[in-house]
Amino acid sequence: MTPLRQRFIQDLQLRNLSPRTVACYVAHVAAFARHFRRSPEVLELEHVRAYQLYLLQEKRASWSLFNQAVCALRFLYKVTLPKDWPVEHLPYGKRPRTIPCVLSRTEVRQLLACVSRPMYRVLLTTLYAAGLRLSEGLHLRVTDIDSARMQLQIRSGKGQKDRLVPLSPTLLDELRVWWRLRRPPTWLFPGRGDRPLHPSSVQRACREAAERAGLTKHATPHTLRHSYATHLLEAGLDVRTLQKLLGHNQLGTTAHYTHVTDERLHAVISPLDLPFDPPRASNSPTSSALTPPTTATPAVANSPRAKRKP
Repeated sequence: MTPLRQRFIQDLQLRNLSPRTVACYVAHVAAFARHFRRSPEVLELEHVRAYQLYLLQEKRASWSLFNQAVCALRFLYKVTLPKDWPVEHLPYGKRPRTIPCVLSRTEVRQLLACVSRPMYRVLLTTLYAAGLRLSEGLHLRVTDIDSARMQLQIRSGKGQKDRLVPLSPTLLDELRVWWRLRRPPTWLFPGRGDRPLHPSSVQRACREAAERAGLTKHATPHTLRHSYATHLLEAGLDVRTLQKLLGHNQLGTTAHYTHVTDERLHAVISPLDLPFDPPRASNSPTSSALTPPTTATPAVANSPRAKRKP
């Protein structure tokens, strides 16, 4: 390990960033150095700009990957290798605001019923029942289940934040059956050795279950979290409570789930299908106001007042 990489990792760890974030930033800086075959110490702002164009035009990187690289390079040249040029000139990409894919409750049941292995089925059920991210579900420990208070303790979520979520009685029954079957010592869903289950295997199991269930939607483990949030909003839960359950920093992130759902969409009536107002009666005030007045000359001429003495 080079002294620069070691110092970069230490600077990240001093700010208590998660191991996953540290590994992600190190990988992006290493790819940046390999692209130019030079140390980041001798590269300047124009090199960073050229690398950003390479990510977009040649590598066709997603906006998420692009912004991760920008975060890593900003940290590198602001903290580890301070430069005389403003780091803020490194632009982020504006991510498109797309509506998340959501499964109906029937589709969720079909998906879970088609998961072949019990461990994957119970894990995916946990993600939906508690609205967890995949990494949060994988790092659940046996001691995180509080059956007395009916809560799940989520440790080291996104942003190194812990939180509590309600524990479904139905989920508790399934977790107890799973524990009796496997009796995991530490991790609730153990993988090889003393590590939790690998995320790629769960993603593959979810994809295969969606194919067996005949789902046409792009169903992933994170889709179950989207479905959890949407179904709670449809049931009447307020957005601020949902924000705490999901572990969001900003309310705007949670408000993204307030998109139009299928049930509300079907309840909307097009103005073309609305009934037209019946024609108003001629003696109504509105119709008399809109009807041009008739000439009253003959009536005035025949009236007694119109007659004059000879």
